[in-house]
Amino acid sequence: MKITSKVIPLRIENIDTDQLIPAQFLKQTTKTGFGKNLFYNWRYFDNYIYNPSFELNNPKREGAQILIGGKNFGCGSSREHAAWAISDYGFKVVISSKFADIHKENLYNNSVVPVEIPEEIVEQLLNYFLQFDEEELVVDIKSQFVEVTELSLKINFEIPPLKKQCIMEGLDETQYLIRLKDKITEFELTNY
Repeated sequence: MKITSKVIPLRIENIDTDQLIPAQFLKQTTKTGFGKNLFYNWRYFDNYIYNPSFELNNPKREGAQILIGGKNFGCGSSREHAAWAISDYGFKVVISSKFADIHKENLYNNSVVPVEIPEEIVEQLLNYFLQFDEEELVVDIKSQFVEVTELSLKINFEIPPLKKQCIMEGLDETQYLIRLKDKITEFELTNY
């Protein structure tokens, strides 16, 4: 499974979950509809009037499925709504040098791959994609690498095997366990 996409580069460290989805949008309990409010306080001036200097509003980046952020991405409260907003916007991958642990799990649980790579490589990617807003990045989930041909850059990343399998097969962990129901039943019958 490969994702080849334009990129939204945000050279901002410590992007917390309140910046990802502000508290006033947390009343909803379904996972859909959050994408329009992703980065609301940075993305809009007020009443959904676009801030043209914010990268999500750059028309040349429209359709981007990859977000690159500074270190400590998703810090702050553990609200899952932040991962819902990222997924609902259309991001499939978030790249950073460090993720907050709970947010990282929330991304995986919402079919978004958190790619953690060294800070100097993230900085190189940010520099490149801030300069070239229509270029694409490749994230190969099966082979676990990030590649930018124009930079002669190819770097591996780690992903837990279960998370990888769920992402590759479009499953959440509950669906994965349901598929194992017969094996679980057989195990229980032979061991108890």
